[in-house]
Amino acid sequence: MAFGFEEQASDIVEGVVAFVPSIGSDSRGDIWTSFEQESMESYLPQSLNFKHDKFSQSKENVLRGVHGDVKSWKLVTCVFGEIFQVVVDLRKGSPTFGNWQSYVINKEQQKMVLIPPGCGNAYYVKQGPAVYHYKLAYPGEYLDADDQFSVRWDDPELAIEWPVEKPILSFRDIEAPLLKVSGLI
Repeated sequence: MAFGFEEQASDIVEGVVAFVPSIGSDSRGDIWTSFEQESMESYLPQSLNFKHDKFSQSKENVLRGVHGDVKSWKLVTCVFGEIFQVVVDLRKGSPTFGNWQSYVINKEQQKMVLIPPGCGNAYYVKQGPAVYHYKLAYPGEYLDADDQFSVRWDDPELAIEWPVEKPILSFRDIEAPLLKVSGLI
């Protein structure tokens, strides 16, 4: 069984870590580990553990985000399809505030990305359908969409280099504010 990870800390957004799994392959296909509590939870604050998982299935050309909150740690990956994953530092006072890091995640470039609280999470489905997986850790109760922040995906101040000009967006993402008016700065 494939087990173990190469840990790659981002030098663009402080606190973001990508875990690249060892992948075992043979004539039947592939196998890899997506979560290993001891190594991955060591990046979380003391006494905080992952509490629940969510899956999202999206069609090709869908863009979701930039969304986040101030208390949830997210471990995200794409288990089917291909995505362009983006993490944006939106933490007031952070030395990397406004920076963004991107990753392509697919069968050939498998990884899990740990996103700290206060960072915006977004992804674009390059090849779909795609199945996206979130593993969440947070103190207290979960903050759902009504309690999260959103920032426009195409905010010129962030200048994210998306591989798309006209994605399929939710009403939430169409109406998301620019960073300047979001209250985050």
